[in-house]
This record gives sequence, C-alpha cells and structure tokens, in this order.
Amino acid sequence: MGIEEQVDRPEGEHPKRPILGFECQRSEVSGARLWGWAQERFGPPEEFFARFFVWNYCPLVFLEETGRNRTPDKLPAAERAPLFAACDKALQRLVAWLEPDRVIGVGKFAEKQATQALGKNALAINTILHPSPASPIANRGWAPQVEKQLVAMGIEL
Repeated sequence: MGIEEQVDRPEGEHPKRPILGFECQRSEVSGARLWGWAQERFGPPEEFFARFFVWNYCPLVFLEETGRNRTPDKLPAAERAPLFAACDKALQRLVAWLEPDRVIGVGKFAEKQATQALGKNALAINTILHPSPASPIANRGWAPQVEKQLVAMGIEL
C-alpha cells in the first residue's frame, strides 16, 4: 500500500511476537491472499477502496504464552461478552455512518457477528470464504472461489 511510517513498540510487548512495524518480514497468509487479490483485480488501492471498505470486526490480537494467536471466539465467555458488545457497537456505528448496500463477512464468524450486531433484516449480509490457510477449501484457489461468491451476490467485478 506504499505506507512507510515509524511504528513504536508498545509497553508489554510479547517476547515471542516483537513489534517490528514496517520492517517486519513475516508474511500473514490470510492478509496476503485478500490484499494480493485486491491488488491483482483492482490495481491501485484507490480503485479497490472506491467500491469497498474493509473493517475488522475485532481488530485486536490475543496472544497465548507461546505466542500463538487466540481468536476472539476462543476467549472465555466472561472476556468475550464485553469485547463483542464493544465490537458490535463499533460495527453498528460504522454501518450507520457509511450506509452500505450490504455487509460481507470474510468468513462465517464475521457473517455471524454482523448478523447478530445488525439484525437479520437491517441490510443484506453475506459471506465470502475466509482466506485462512487453516481452511482446506481456501487452499484450493481462494481468489477464484471468492470471485464466484461475489458474482453470485450480484457484485460486478
């Protein structure tokens, strides 16, 4: 995306997951698939973002002692409930502000949370395949499958 800025290290940085900012050489498959597809399909970021907005329902990372990522749905219920309430409110406010035609969850979790936060009849809520390498289906050509899903929703590419 052409962003080059200093990223400061947070207090309490996890020793097994140092924050390197834009110097980080580690690749994240899900993001590489999503953003790689967007770049290949639409070219410059402005072309993609003229039509689409990407919002992470829960933009936080939860690291276990080993440094392994714990997804929000795997948090204990007492931690998950207030977190999801805040994420729901943020999504509701974003949708009220942007007034999109539809919300598309990247994966079933995102679709489920959007449906719970926005209600079934608020607007069209759909899903596309999550690009995670943990998904055997996504590992068999994620981009072509997602394009078929989007076209089936009536979205012109």
